[in-house]
Amino acid sequence: MHSERSIRDTPKQADIAYQWLKDAILAGEMPPGHQALEPELALKLGMSRTPVREALVRLQNEGFVELIPRRGMRVARLSVRDIKEITELVAVLETEAAERLASRKPPPETLAAFDAAIAEMDRALEQQDIDAWNKSDYAFHLLLIHSCGNRHLIEVAERFLERANRYRLLTSTRRMPPVYSNVNHAAVVEAIRRGDPQSAVEIHRSHKRRWMHELDGLLARLEPGILKQGDES
Repeated sequence: MHSERSIRDTPKQADIAYQWLKDAILAGEMPPGHQALEPELALKLGMSRTPVREALVRLQNEGFVELIPRRGMRVARLSVRDIKEITELVAVLETEAAERLASRKPPPETLAAFDAAIAEMDRALEQQDIDAWNKSDYAFHLLLIHSCGNRHLIEVAERFLERANRYRLLTSTRRMPPVYSNVNHAAVVEAIRRGDPQSAVEIHRSHKRRWMHELDGLLARLEPGILKQGDES
C-alpha cells in the first residue's frame, strides 16, 4: 500500500511525490472526495512540504485534485456527465488505434503481448480475482493505445484512460464477471492479426457501446459523495 511507503533523501522529490500521489489516486487508495493536509502527506513521504506542494499543484492542473486553502487537498470528483464524455472520448481514440493496428498488421511480439494480456484476463476470471482482471484489462487497453503509432493520439488517450479507469475501478465490484470483455478483446486481436481493420473497428465500437450502457447502471449504484453533484445531464 502507498501509505506504508517512505521516501527519503531522493532527488527530484516533487516528481516522486507526484507519482506516489497519482498512483494512490488511480489505484483507489485515495478515492474521490478524500482529503489530506500537506503536512500529513509530507510525513508519509518523508520529505518537506515544498515538493509535496509542487506535486499537488501539478495534479490540480491535471484535474486529479483540488487545493483547498488551509485544508490541504481533496481528490477531485467527476460528474456523471464528465465520466460519460471521457468514456466516449476514450472509445473513439481506442477504436482509431485498433483500426490503425489492423491496417498495418503489427509484428509478432506485439500480437504475443496482446495474447498474454488476454490470457491473464482469462486466468483472473477463472480465479474470481477482479483486482488481477482490472490490472490485465488496463494493460490490454494501454497496449492497444501504445501500439497505434501516433504519438499525439497516445498522449491524449493515455491521459483520459487514466481518468476513466478511476471510476471503472470503483464500479468493478458491482459488475457481473466481465466475460464479454475478454471475448471481445480476443476478437479484436484476431481482426488485427489477419489485417482486417473494418472488423476491428466494428467489434471494438460495439464493445465500447455495451460498456457505456453498463456503466450507466453502475454509476447509479455508487455511494453518495463519490460523484460530483450537478451538471449530470
